[in-house]
Amino acid sequence: MSDESGTGTARDEARGTVADGLPEEAVDGMHQEGEAVNASVLEDAGVRELAAQFEEEKPGRRVYGSVDAGVTAVAAIAALLVLWQVFRPLAQGSQYYLVIFLGLVLPLVFVLYPSGIRLRRRGGTPPGDGPVLGGGPTAGDWVLAVVALVTCLYPVLPFVGGGYDAFLDRQGLLDPLDVVMGAALLLLIVEACRRTTGWVLPVVCGLFLAYDYYGGLLPQGWEIAHAGLDFDQIVDALYNSPSGFYGTPLDVAASYIVLFTIYGAVLDLSGAGAFFVELSVAAFRRSRSAAGRTAVASGFLLGTVSGSGAATTVSIGAVTWPILRRAGYPAERAGGMLAAAGVGAILSPPTLGAAAFIIAEYLDVSYLKVLGWATVPTILYYLGILLSVEIDARRFGARAVRLKVASAWSLLARFGYHFLSLIVIVVLLALGRSATQAVVWATLLAAALSFLDRRHRLTPRRLVQALAAGIRGVLPVVAVCAAAGVITASTTKTGLGPQLSSLMVDWAQALATNHTAVVALTAIFAAVAMTLLGLAVPVTASFIIGWVILGQALLNLGIPEPATAMFIFYFAVLSEATPPTALASVAAAAVTGGRVFPTMWQTLRYALPAYLVPIAFVVTPAGQGLLGIGGWDRVAFALAASAAGVLALSVAAGGWFIGLGAAPAVPRVLAGLAALALLWLDLWTVVAGVVLLALAGLLVFLSPRRSSRANPENPVHDGDPAGGGGRVRGPADARGDVG
Repeated sequence: MSDESGTGTARDEARGTVADGLPEEAVDGMHQEGEAVNASVLEDAGVRELAAQFEEEKPGRRVYGSVDAGVTAVAAIAALLVLWQVFRPLAQGSQYYLVIFLGLVLPLVFVLYPSGIRLRRRGGTPPGDGPVLGGGPTAGDWVLAVVALVTCLYPVLPFVGGGYDAFLDRQGLLDPLDVVMGAALLLLIVEACRRTTGWVLPVVCGLFLAYDYYGGLLPQGWEIAHAGLDFDQIVDALYNSPSGFYGTPLDVAASYIVLFTIYGAVLDLSGAGAFFVELSVAAFRRSRSAAGRTAVASGFLLGTVSGSGAATTVSIGAVTWPILRRAGYPAERAGGMLAAAGVGAILSPPTLGAAAFIIAEYLDVSYLKVLGWATVPTILYYLGILLSVEIDARRFGARAVRLKVASAWSLLARFGYHFLSLIVIVVLLALGRSATQAVVWATLLAAALSFLDRRHRLTPRRLVQALAAGIRGVLPVVAVCAAAGVITASTTKTGLGPQLSSLMVDWAQALATNHTAVVALTAIFAAVAMTLLGLAVPVTASFIIGWVILGQALLNLGIPEPATAMFIFYFAVLSEATPPTALASVAAAAVTGGRVFPTMWQTLRYALPAYLVPIAFVVTPAGQGLLGIGGWDRVAFALAASAAGVLALSVAAGGWFIGLGAAPAVPRVLAGLAALALLWLDLWTVVAGVVLLALAGLLVFLSPRRSSRANPENPVHDGDPAGGGGRVRGPADARGDVG
């Protein structure tokens, strides 16, 4: 699909993408009245390929035969090394392990990800090196893979560089060969990052390197000026320093993220994904808002298997979009719901996004504590989506869809064991086990339980495939985390982070003198900066950059580390739902065939609480209760007030007051003001917010429109009068109202 710019007929292009990418039953006539739900669609290769097209990381090429066998073998060996490191860490230390790990996985990037550079052959025919279906690694790819292997393993090779201890002894005074190897590894990591994520992050790395080298030429009166670093110093900081390539980001990727990726692959192959979707359908099959609730619940549950918002969106859309369509949802509205549910999966315990593990490492806390910080915001996020679902079901007259599906209780009795591995993670964390050990035991349990279902038994061959799939799934993250070492090393060596954060605080203080106002302005500046940053770089890199630069500004103003870290984390993740890129929304439009930009704005409406709640726990002391910090009274007050604020937001954005009817313009404005007052989380502002919300409800109750609130905007069917075909269209579509 190519209509990210909003030009052309995005709807037709999106339908073409779906028709080519999804299985037939997911596109035409799936889930007719009384039909069984086919959740096995999730296992179709077309669904997986379509999901890959809309992830932040580019899709890799398919490989076959001996190349596929070799890649599987190397990836499985890397997975076994990761598992070994959990219980029997290498005696030489974590950096030694990272050297070996990077030496195994970086060459795989050049084998599995095409360069994207098409060189015309003599006959005028370009080589087949396109995404996903590329014609296999080229000679250049193999050369880069070999060079990557040599440069990565050079620090530990005794017959070249004298061994690992000798390499560390040369820190700060590298040999010429060290500099050559380090420079080569820098170029390879940047190229690997370009292949997996695009040009933006390599350009950002280039700017930081230029700042390192030419910073001494800046006017010394500038706050960001520094003495400048020579080339050897830059390579030393990257290649032979714990703040460079082998710093915290790569350590987290190699120690935490890869284990959860392997766990997700094992859980997926054991049939958990299909079970989660079937359970969601069975749980909400009787009400007119059941279709929307099913999509939201599916997104939450599938988030335990997929760590990507776009991938989760495509997965749940392949099964639930036909249900939403028959229930009467327009394509754009359904797409916004699917995208918001998919993005929410990254924000939800027990398996958060990759940046959550970096939070635990940066703040030196347990992963369980990070999960605790995310619990209340997750409740508020899904409360906002579910309220919007209920509003849409009433405002646009959604219908109940009868599906042949087993009862939720029978599904739980037969396949409920899929939840056990998730429970084991939380229980082991609560017992004091490390996150790495907890996820390894959960992975082993999921593999053992797979034998309860004959269709999904993890035989030795399938288990090797799961281990290899886990490593292959983490390759883009490894490239990003290694490249992030350029940014962290630059800020460490030059002091750029504190300087930029000081400038941001100065800007806020120039506009206000009150400390609370300064904090609020700084938080808004940081939110805008994180949003813009997230439009260009992947979530993990966005969080790292935001933490070392923007996070310092909030810390300098006295904001506690947990609130600052979670604030940066949420706005890094929300880039997948933020126009004009909003990859999850683009993926949803590809599934539903809706217009891209209206789908983006619908996503923004569903995900709106996630943009305001992080600011709430930064600007006021009571906001710490949203992270579960403080006594039960603070947590209860923050949760109740914020829940009321989310309700007010839903009324303002959806134009409907649940239980009362359609909300005209004035009540919607009052509800919006009530939401802002309630989310400020001060006692008097909360009281004012409650009064404003009550006044809005009273005006809706007295409104003349209330007399026609029973399906005031019944959907109109363009095709079959029975609703079996054609696009479902409501009056809002006819007048262009997508809000």
